[in-house]
Amino acid sequence: MKDDVPKAAAGTQVTARPAASLLVVRQGEAGVSLLMARRAAHHRFMPGVLVFPGGAVDEADHRIKEARPLKPAVRARLERFTGPSLANALAHAAARELTEEVGLSLGEPPDLSELDLLCRAITPPDRSMRFDAFFFLVDAAHVSGELRASAELEEPGWYTVEQAMAGELAGATKAVLAQFSLWLAHHNRDGGLPVLRDRQWIVE
Repeated sequence: MKDDVPKAAAGTQVTARPAASLLVVRQGEAGVSLLMARRAAHHRFMPGVLVFPGGAVDEADHRIKEARPLKPAVRARLERFTGPSLANALAHAAARELTEEVGLSLGEPPDLSELDLLCRAITPPDRSMRFDAFFFLVDAAHVSGELRASAELEEPGWYTVEQAMAGELAGATKAVLAQFSLWLAHHNRDGGLPVLRDRQWIVE
């Protein structure tokens, strides 16, 4: 497991940027697997580590129209932590990054109705680069397109949790995989949201 990004300079406060990642879940002969890829070799931080497609929210994500909206329960869970505009933008960012980074799509315009919300992870305040990331789930049956690499992510493929855990991971990714395993066991979609704060999970 690789360390997270370097610490910020003493006395520096870095604001966490809103971000979204999408866990595409597939049921196959080997069991449940997830779509992951390696951060490209040119990345300054954590090149080569396995990650889910995702990234920071862009301003344009607030203005995109969707084919079908988020389910009311998913939107309500998001809006406990965000305003309505950011809640929608997070879902659109997850859909956009899926297409940009690995070539798969939720449609044009995107269909957000099958997204679920797994957890949230906030980079510790002492880091030089911080994200407030929401991790969505979607069944592979609801995505289309041809899987491909991009300038951001290389070698996209399907990994069981065990295979992913054996790979090179950032600490937050390993923690999210553990939450996914709990979700598989319990499918608790309606309770509080697990949030990773200061490297510890709490339910909010």
